Amino acid sequence: MPEASPAGRQLTRTPLSGLHERLGARMIEFAGWWMPVQYSGIVEEHRAVRERAGIFDLSHMGELVVEGPGAAAALDALVTCNLATLEVGQARYGVMCLPGGGIIDDLVVYREAPERFMLVVNAACHAKDLAWIEQHLAGTSVTVRDQTQELALIAVQGPQAQALLSPLVEGADLDALGFYRFTGATVAGIPATVSRTGYTGEDGFELFVEAGKAVALWEAIMQEAGPAGAVPVGLGARDTLRLEARYPLYGQDIDETTTPLEAGLGWVVDFPKGNFVGRHALLQQKERGVLRRLVGFVLEDRGVPRHGYALVEPQGGAPIGQVTSGTLSPVLQQGIGLGYVPVDRAAPGTALAVAIRDRLHRARIVKGSFVPVRTRGRSQKSAP
Repeated sequence: MPEASPAGRQLTRTPLSGLHERLGARMIEFAGWWMPVQYSGIVEEHRAVRERAGIFDLSHMGELVVEGPGAAAALDALVTCNLATLEVGQARYGVMCLPGGGIIDDLVVYREAPERFMLVVNAACHAKDLAWIEQHLAGTSVTVRDQTQELALIAVQGPQAQALLSPLVEGADLDALGFYRFTGATVAGIPATVSRTGYTGEDGFELFVEAGKAVALWEAIMQEAGPAGAVPVGLGARDTLRLEARYPLYGQDIDETTTPLEAGLGWVVDFPKGNFVGRHALLQQKERGVLRRLVGFVLEDRGVPRHGYALVEPQGGAPIGQVTSGTLSPVLQQGIGLGYVPVDRAAPGTALAVAIRDRLHRARIVKGSFVPVRTRGRSQKSAP
């Protein structure tokens, strides 16, 4: 049964919502879903993932299956990454753009068969992504099918993720499963797709399973979690984890007003592959140069940057940008954030300030992730 939000809107429950409530999680509305924001506490959950492992309910993410004769070419024309070089059993991060280059959504494409793909999209973009894809596939032999309600998605992330899951997995060798690769297996006797992907900056796995089997799978994982020191993790720590790894969040760091080139995602734009929606505009922007860039910064004074705070010149306080994401890093015990600034103020080491209430807090721009990214192989969401 849908959950009513404080504003009276009906929220969608994941197959695990009742279990989260029984565990005492604090539940909130997120993108129309009833989701756990924290269990024991954001900092404790964050540190568990960095040091041991955490278990996440990601069933609010959208799953769209695109298939049929010509599916590879049709989908390749909608995303910036190159699907022609994507192998069956391999996943790839990319974005879909508007004709003007703005980002409709960032997503992960899984090649399940030569002409069948699964797209994992952001919950807040699910409806518009589906409509956009249907519009561009109209009149072709390619179909798009929404599997969001049929599937649950459970993630196990952290340096102990493989050790935790290995006793439960049959039919797959987790050690041989490369980063951004996936395979079919049984986990605790339950058929699942096991993918070595994640959003935390740690090694880990995402498990796609039939919605009706989600509770049994979660409980089996939690039985192994105790000895491993793993804990359930909510959306709060998921956000601080992804920010420490400098992964962008749709709706804050990227949206339809930002382009992948401005956001430091030029590495997911494959111009040589040929035409795709937004290519012409992005090629023009590349040739003339971007006017702003998404940068990462650390505070040199005590303070916590938050979304919407002004980024200003350190002397005089003239505005130069705005914080898109910010937090107190549980690992660094230091304020960190992302924000757009003019390209001539975007070099690593550049000094700036964050306006927090009535004070300017000194900050400097840094390169790359705020903490080491420990995924297996090169990060699929790394920043320059």
